Amino acid sequence: MSALPLADLHLHSDRSDGRLAPAALVGLAAARGVRHLALTDHDTVAGLDEAANTCAAEGLRFAPGVEVTAGWRGQSIHVIGLGLQAADPVLGAHLEDLRRRRRERLLAIGERLARRARLVQAPAIASRVCAEAEVPTRTHLARALVGAGVATDLDDVFRRLLGRDGPGHVPSDWPGLEAAVAALRGAGAQVVLAHPHRYRLSGGALRGLVEEFAALGGHALEVSLGNMGRADLDRLATLARRAGLAASCGSDFHDPAMTWNTPGRFAKLPADLEPVAGRL
Repeated sequence: MSALPLADLHLHSDRSDGRLAPAALVGLAAARGVRHLALTDHDTVAGLDEAANTCAAEGLRFAPGVEVTAGWRGQSIHVIGLGLQAADPVLGAHLEDLRRRRRERLLAIGERLARRARLVQAPAIASRVCAEAEVPTRTHLARALVGAGVATDLDDVFRRLLGRDGPGHVPSDWPGLEAAVAALRGAGAQVVLAHPHRYRLSGGALRGLVEEFAALGGHALEVSLGNMGRADLDRLATLARRAGLAASCGSDFHDPAMTWNTPGRFAKLPADLEPVAGRL
């Protein structure tokens, strides 16, 4: 079997919390040697047409995708759909609900920052972010707070204001994992559990998450990701084998200023795992 072309199946544009427009993102990925890519913006498919058209012009393979936010045992979990039917009405309604929840959460964060941190401008900043961003995220809010001189950089915002113990922390309220998997499967997607090593879970809880994901009809585990250590890759490869899941890889690229995390930069998948890219 011939080797598959370099596939980056986890990329973000400015349609969610990335920095580049979809066309510019595709151009950068092509320059980095990527020949097969997926645009996986958070909770929106708004950039897929632009990315697909640019991939066609560049001679690249394209997989329409999305990264869906879900809840599992009180944590935010991300599930990627690859090769999906972007116009599926059930998926569209699910994504609109997620964006509504995001807007409501950011507005609540703005109010809490005004009350608890005496940042009287925070509600107006949060309102502006919600009006301007297709998918308003805490990263958007953090950037706006830095721009307003409230903090020195994003790390400062999350450390002092938006972290779990910060005055602006508002617990997330997402639909469950089952709903996310069902919506993506209904749209014909290959369903991938994103960056499992990042969740604050014990080894046993992570195994439970992967097993439940597989039982719900998930197809693949994201085994190789940009800036991942070898120990995490080996651990996720073992989980994929045990659950009978295919393997996905991607950079999770957001910002060209982060030169250590560029499209196409991640370790190769173990040879015994089936690449989900081959199904797309």
